[in-house]
Amino acid sequence: MIGEYNTSREAIILKEYGRNVQKLVNYIRTIPDKEKRTQMATTLIELIKQLAPVAKEAQENPQRMWDDLYIMADFNLDVNNPFTTPDRTILFKKPRKMEYPKNDVRYRHYGKNIEKLVKEAMKKEDPKEREEAAIYIGKLMKTFFGAWNKETLDDSVIVKDIAILSQGKLTLSLDKVREENLFEKLYREQRNKPARPQGSERGDNRNQRSNRPFKKNRHNPHRRRDQ
Repeated sequence: MIGEYNTSREAIILKEYGRNVQKLVNYIRTIPDKEKRTQMATTLIELIKQLAPVAKEAQENPQRMWDDLYIMADFNLDVNNPFTTPDRTILFKKPRKMEYPKNDVRYRHYGKNIEKLVKEAMKKEDPKEREEAAIYIGKLMKTFFGAWNKETLDDSVIVKDIAILSQGKLTLSLDKVREENLFEKLYREQRNKPARPQGSERGDNRNQRSNRPFKKNRHNPHRRRDQ
């Protein structure tokens, strides 16, 4: 007997429910009595809940299963729906295209948060606090630039960029920055921070095990493993 190929069968609208459910939906559409159709549709919903894996996710939203029933019926189903009958145009309407946020970052290698920190530092009235904030921002800028380009950024560039971002309200003495290495501490800590190797604990355990006395051979208790 020659089997029936899927290519010759009627297309399944919602494949996650399977072909048998699609056939039952098609049969319900042919029932002339509306009350009988409604009863059969309700029974099919309960059957789907037990058999279809996808129905487990829809248990919290029963309306979804009825909507799927209408979709499988190509919206040609006249039953007493306990929920609002879905509209074809709404269900198949293309979602509105999401717009990506457009943030105009002047220096991408520093990031948007640096600009936010500069704005907060500009609000400080105490000159000493503004200077301390500018130094801290300069440390971050040097660290972020190093992570971006893997290169060292000259302090003069950072001082200049801070002044530009703050519209001249945050100024630092370049000579002081260089003499006291004000931007270097945080940058060096990040660059020289040793990375913890993966599985270091297991490696320690392996070393401990390697220092243990050798075990006797299972077959020859007097023979060492390496012999």
